[in-house]
Amino acid sequence: MRVSVPTIPHVVTTVSNKPISPAAAVERIANFLSPGNVVLLTGAGVSVDSGIRAYRGKDGRYMNPNYRPIFYHELVEESSRGYVYRHVPLRALLRSYLGYPPVRDAQPNTTHCALAALQYTSHISRLVTQNVDGLHKKAIAHLWDDDTTSERILELHGTLHRVHCKYGHVTDRDTFQDWISAHNPSWKDYVEELEATGQKPRTNPDGDVELEGVSYDDFVVPECPQCRLEGRHSTNQKPAVIFFGESIPVAIRDRSFHDIEQSDRLLLVGTTLATFSAFRLVQHAIKLGKPVLLLNVGPTRVDNLRAVEKIEIPTSHVMRDVVKAVLGMRASLDPAVNQLLNRGVHKPPSDP
Repeated sequence: MRVSVPTIPHVVTTVSNKPISPAAAVERIANFLSPGNVVLLTGAGVSVDSGIRAYRGKDGRYMNPNYRPIFYHELVEESSRGYVYRHVPLRALLRSYLGYPPVRDAQPNTTHCALAALQYTSHISRLVTQNVDGLHKKAIAHLWDDDTTSERILELHGTLHRVHCKYGHVTDRDTFQDWISAHNPSWKDYVEELEATGQKPRTNPDGDVELEGVSYDDFVVPECPQCRLEGRHSTNQKPAVIFFGESIPVAIRDRSFHDIEQSDRLLLVGTTLATFSAFRLVQHAIKLGKPVLLLNVGPTRVDNLRAVEKIEIPTSHVMRDVVKAVLGMRASLDPAVNQLLNRGVHKPPSDP
């Protein structure tokens, strides 16, 4: 299963949804979640209130229609097909080097924390996320150990928080950032200047940023030290995210389908389902007769599917109240749940 550039059929973007009051939305979502054993599939819309922009706006269109992502084959194929092509790996790593700090520093928002409360109480039995920011894990890290987190949260498209070379050696992202800084002091100074002035590059949900008129001639990619110990010289390294045109590992794909199969119903939050790797999970749930509920603002790929019930309202308006409706007195009496309901930032991007 390869990840292709997300698209929504034009006919779908014309579909509108009837308005719903927050109270009615809370009641419907709570009724859906109350029986438990729900698998949750999330997308970029969940992280917007943490300051990470989604790819699309409320009309379903790209917020930057001129953005061109870097494709997997451009990143890893070793070729001498000209200056521009050979500089794609450098361009990718430099853009990711600049775009990673805003993602690294982002904090879980109120929706992440409300969903974490429902994970903690096992109403949400499994979570599959298309996001690579790690915020779902960060929201519940104080309650779960690493094994539980890995078992209950599946990052369908990988994570920005690790880097690996083409031979599979994995490096913690902060360590890799330090390596790049050490090899590129002028770019390190630039990043520090941005942080000191409070400026942030326009970062996409995958940690990529847009750069115009930049020369990559003096940008140095550090060698993988493990490869060097093994007698190889490898500077072909990439963030552990699934790039456009790259295949999702079979184990991850199979586990995502298994999570759907083992659940009783599927909740979709903050996703247009434009990426086929997510859309086919919805198709699988429908084929198996699972009830499907979508919570998203704006058009999605499934708006014309009768098997999917859609509620169009911002998650920050309802999710805390949903948790209270599902859990009743436990929401206030359980210290862990109560803490989660009082945590979470609300810092959506200030510019359109």
